[in-house]
Amino acid sequence: MNPPAETANLAKRDESVDWTALRNEFPILRETVNGHPLVYLDNAASSQKPQQVIDTVRRYYEHDNANVHRGIHELSNRATEAYEGARQRVADYLNAGSPEEIIFTRGTTEGLNLVANTWALDNLRKGDTILLTEMEHHSNLVPWQILANRIGAKLDFIEVTDDDGQLDLQWLDEQLARARLLSLTHISNTMGTVNPVAEICTHARAAGVVTVVDAAQSAGHTTVDVQAIGCDFLAFSGHKTCGPTGIGVLYGRRELLEAMPPYQGGGEMISRVEYRDSTFNVVPHKFEAGTPNVAGAVGLHAALDYLDAIGREAIFEHDQRLAKRACERLAEIDGIRLFGPSEDRSGVVSFVLPDAHALDLATMADQKGVALRAGHHCNQPLLAKLGVAATARASFYFYNTEAEVDRFIEVLHDVRKLLV
Repeated sequence: MNPPAETANLAKRDESVDWTALRNEFPILRETVNGHPLVYLDNAASSQKPQQVIDTVRRYYEHDNANVHRGIHELSNRATEAYEGARQRVADYLNAGSPEEIIFTRGTTEGLNLVANTWALDNLRKGDTILLTEMEHHSNLVPWQILANRIGAKLDFIEVTDDDGQLDLQWLDEQLARARLLSLTHISNTMGTVNPVAEICTHARAAGVVTVVDAAQSAGHTTVDVQAIGCDFLAFSGHKTCGPTGIGVLYGRRELLEAMPPYQGGGEMISRVEYRDSTFNVVPHKFEAGTPNVAGAVGLHAALDYLDAIGREAIFEHDQRLAKRACERLAEIDGIRLFGPSEDRSGVVSFVLPDAHALDLATMADQKGVALRAGHHCNQPLLAKLGVAATARASFYFYNTEAEVDRFIEVLHDVRKLLV
C-alpha cells in the first residue's frame, strides 16, 4: 500500500528544522482566542492536526469511503487497501515483527482494557499480583483495579520518589518475583518523567512477567521500538500523535495474541458462525469486531508519515528545549512548586503556585489566549501522594516556539497580579 498522496511527497526534513514554519501547516494555530493569538500548551491531552492529515481524511471520505474486507466492489477494495496499509505503517513505526501484531482500537484506554479483559482475565488467578507504578494514568490503573476485584488478584506499585518524580527501582526484582504482569507508562503525563522501559522490561522478562507499556505520551514524541523495548504489549492513541480522534493502536506479541480470547463479539472477528457456536478469525481481525474506524486509520497513517518526515528524535529534543526554558523561567517565581525531574524530562511541565489555584490560573490564562490544563490530569492517586489536589500543566510539542514559552510566562505573571 502506497502512503496517501499528500504524505508520499514529503521529503525527509533537514536536521535544522524550521520549527516556526511548521506552524503554518496547522490551520488551528492561526486561531485567536478572546482576541489573542492562540498559544496551545495542552498537547499532553491532545495534539493538533496538520493540513496533510485533514486533507487525507477528507479525501478518503470524498473518494474511497466503504466498508472494509467484506465487499468485492472497487470502493471496498480501496478502503481495505488503505486500512491494511495503515496497519503496515503502524507496524513499521513501532518496528513490530509483522502487521498482524497491530490491533486498531479507539485509543490507549481501549487497548489497555483489551489486554486486561483478554490475556489477563484468561491467565491471572486469585492471589496473583499485578505490578503498576504510582504515576499511572487512570487508564492504566482502573482497568487493573476492576480486574483485580473480579478475580481476587492483588495490586502492587513501584513507588515514585517525591523529590524528582523518578521510579524507585531498588526493589524492582523483588517486586517482579511476586508479580505475573507489569503495566507501566513510558512517559508520565503529569511529571514528564521518561521511564527506562527497556531496562524494566528486561528485568520483567527474566522474571517471566508479561509487560504492558502505555505509550500515550511517547509515541508521538520520540522513537518507540517495541523490539528494542522488549515489551509484550504496547498501546498509544492517534489523537496525541497529530492523528484523528477515535483511533488507537495496541501492539501485542503474535504468540500471545493468537492464544488470547476475543475482546468483543460481532462481525469481522468471526470465521464461522452457527446458532450455538462460532469459530474466530485470525489475528488481528479477531480483536476488531464490527465496522472499524477506517478514516481514523487512514488519518493515522498520514500523521505517522508526517512525524517521521520531521524526525521523532528531533521532535523530542525540541520538546525538551521548550520544557527546559519553561522550567527555568517558572523557577524564578517565589514559592512555585515544580513537579518531575530537573533533567532529561519530556515536554510536560506541571506546577503549583502558592497564591493561585490551578483552575483559576488556567481559566484566566485562557482569557489571554493561552491554553493550559488544570486539575488532577487523571492522576488522582499520584497527586494525593504529592500532597496537592490539582496542578497547572503546560505541555509542549514541535509546533510550539520559544516565543510562546515566553508569552506563557508573561501571562502567568499577569494572572498572579490579579489573583493576589
